[in-house]
Amino acid sequence: MYPHFVSEKSFRLTVETFCKSLSMKEKVERIESFSYLPIEGNVNLKDPDVTFYLLEYFGQDSNNIPEQPYELFFGRWVADGQRSLIQKLSLKTRHFLGNTSMDAQLSLLMANQAKIVPGSLVYDPFVGSGSLLVSAAQFGGYVSGADIDFLMIHGKSRPVRPNQKVREKGESIKSNMQQYNLSSKYVGVLVADFARPLWRPDVRFDAILTDPPYGVREATFKVGSWRGPDIKPIAEKHLPHHIPAKVDYDLQELMRDLLDFAANHLCMGGRLVFWLPICREEYDEEKSLPKHKCLRLIYNCEQVLSCHSSRLLLCMEKVKEPVTKEKTPPAELTSTTRFRHRYFGGKEQKE
Repeated sequence: MYPHFVSEKSFRLTVETFCKSLSMKEKVERIESFSYLPIEGNVNLKDPDVTFYLLEYFGQDSNNIPEQPYELFFGRWVADGQRSLIQKLSLKTRHFLGNTSMDAQLSLLMANQAKIVPGSLVYDPFVGSGSLLVSAAQFGGYVSGADIDFLMIHGKSRPVRPNQKVREKGESIKSNMQQYNLSSKYVGVLVADFARPLWRPDVRFDAILTDPPYGVREATFKVGSWRGPDIKPIAEKHLPHHIPAKVDYDLQELMRDLLDFAANHLCMGGRLVFWLPICREEYDEEKSLPKHKCLRLIYNCEQVLSCHSSRLLLCMEKVKEPVTKEKTPPAELTSTTRFRHRYFGGKEQKE
């Protein structure tokens, strides 16, 4: 710190607090308390050579703010973060939205955990309205995605904004990219069933970001029929306009398929970042998290949804290539099984 106290460098001292507001008088008192420092430079409040910061942390409970801060930090300002992107990519001004459009801040955190850099090839197998693609493209990634929902992919789904009865002309994932001047990063999206192989075996992605449906705000479906093998083939003349029947896509099976897909289609060192719903009282890290021999868990972050439900943001990194193409047996995810029923039933519908 001492090399920045020299007379040749002008300076400014700024006071910032977390979870508490200070009056100007209180800030000045704190600034003057540093008069003992051997700073020889002149004060320059507008364009200093060096800015020193005093940060006071008062916890996270705004209803129970302590008199004294829990922690104090003093240091030299190096650079600002990118929190301005939260406002820039806010859903409030997003052109195309869906029921499950991911909050801008969470989308950016996912892209950050995935270590997306300019030139990264990014894929979202449950793309929905494409919120995760926007954040990945903002960091320079080339983005693509797929979803089983034909109407969502084509921008024809029911609008979600209050008092909006029909979609505006041109609403789509592509229009979101155009809104943020990210069209050059947009590879494309397509209608596809994640339960059925889509890509060639040699296709590789640098990162996979996704928020799989788990039956709360969007249903979990895959192509199939309850009739099983007895289903009759579709006449060729009806094929161009035929929409396949769908069946429930079990969440544990979905997670198994997701990890297998990541193991086969991620570059070595590439990352899979996704959300997993859990029932808080039944959560056991050893039994509740999906595992794969080719993927190593890097981060496990909890977002509390209610007194009985949470979702985990999991980040996994590919550490080795799969030896065989056989599917991993579905793990028994104790706190995830029948999550939808427990979510709507709360504590009283536990099994």
